[in-house]
Amino acid sequence: MVKSEGEKLRRVIVCPPRKEYFKVDHLEAHNIQAKADPSLAQKQHQDLIRALKRARCQVIEIPELKNHPNSVFVRDTALVTPQGFIQLRMGLQTRRGEERWMAKFLKGLGLQRAGLIRAPGTVEGGDIILAWPVAFIGHSKRSNEEGVKQMMRLLTRQGYEVRIITLPSGHLHLGGAMSLIDRRTVLSIENTIPPEFFEDFKVIYVPDTSPTSGNVICLGQKKVIVEKDNRAAIRALGRAGFSVLELDLSEFVKGSGGPTCLILPIERG
Repeated sequence: MVKSEGEKLRRVIVCPPRKEYFKVDHLEAHNIQAKADPSLAQKQHQDLIRALKRARCQVIEIPELKNHPNSVFVRDTALVTPQGFIQLRMGLQTRRGEERWMAKFLKGLGLQRAGLIRAPGTVEGGDIILAWPVAFIGHSKRSNEEGVKQMMRLLTRQGYEVRIITLPSGHLHLGGAMSLIDRRTVLSIENTIPPEFFEDFKVIYVPDTSPTSGNVICLGQKKVIVEKDNRAAIRALGRAGFSVLELDLSEFVKGSGGPTCLILPIERG
């Protein structure tokens, strides 16, 4: 289970791109900026898997969901908490169905469902960052007011202090603007989120060079995975004493995704 994104990463689900990610006819409907190169995308995803395994993280693969090119971005499909997983409801219409696909898979792994986001609420996993005893939630185009209210109730019952921020336009998910990189340290894009949102946390700021500049994978023990073109974050994290593993994930940046979008953590600690 996952109590905090700042703890050691032990088990994740990934969805390697085989066919669906490359079968996109209407880019805008899927929020994909450009078609990915299949060979390069598959190599990059395998490099990510190898990096996770080298960090002693167990990697579980799920096949793509037919006709859902965004199913490679598993982070958005569910939220794993200390009491089980919360089944979400996607804000992007073309992603509807991915939440049921992932819920079935998680149940098959033995995880219990701890909650469900119901219509008309929408919440995507990229808008939730657990940082026990705090839960950060982004109110965005993908996670609407009703969905955020439902999520707040579910997490409050588990003992979390819920903090909600409405994201500025241009930011898809909260997870693009910030990441928890250890139990009490946050990486955040400067001038995007008010400082009081991070009360009791140390903050490392990076320039607003892209909407995903704040998106990095916390491996635990001051180790992180960063997309290789995110130079500002790489420099800032290095200065702060973090060990930074740079990976080329350019073919997933084309799909509006950062490193954390490609993994669904199901065990940390």
